[in-house]
Amino acid sequence: MDFRQEFIEFALARNVLRFGEFKTKAGRPSPYFFNAGLFNDGAALDRLAQFYAKAILVGEIGVDLLYGPAYKGIPLVSATAVALARAGRNLPFAFNRKEAKDHGEGGGTIGAPLAGRVLIVDDVISAGTSVRESVEIIRSAGAVPCGVVIALDRMERGTGALSAAQEVRQDYGLPVISVATLDDLMAFLNPRPEFAEHAAAVAHYRRKYGVFQTH
Repeated sequence: MDFRQEFIEFALARNVLRFGEFKTKAGRPSPYFFNAGLFNDGAALDRLAQFYAKAILVGEIGVDLLYGPAYKGIPLVSATAVALARAGRNLPFAFNRKEAKDHGEGGGTIGAPLAGRVLIVDDVISAGTSVRESVEIIRSAGAVPCGVVIALDRMERGTGALSAAQEVRQDYGLPVISVATLDDLMAFLNPRPEFAEHAAAVAHYRRKYGVFQTH
């Protein structure tokens, strides 16, 4: 099984991915819900990080450092750095403080100095606020943001005609790597009769709110 399909199976098993009646931040009625915060024990974080590492390695982006935006990005970037090292790719990592510290080592980030090509590691892209703040922090340190990696690309329109991932590509020129996309979710659901009702609901939602070109 492709690792993206494995990831969806894993997210279902952990109840991170659920089907039913939900409301998105944009106020849309959604037939599915994805909450990466429920990868909340050691074994789950370890496996999640392995999926991130695979996505980064197949994404073939030149990366010198991993960066996690506080707070959700902190455990993600730390665990992903460990998973990549296990896979033979040892990279430095850093994350930011919510408030700059003026004593001790000081500064607004913790970990390796921001330098070279920096990949932002986050759970999802919603309004893109976290990405914008991360890009500003990375550039102000003299480094170059080279992309964003997330768990799931919902592939749906934001405030305009573009998806959140497409807006990041348009606004910052950054590629967005996702462990899985809505396409992968549909590919998982469609051949399984037990998910037929959910597949139909997700397909209807996608026709209404989706974007079909992510590259």
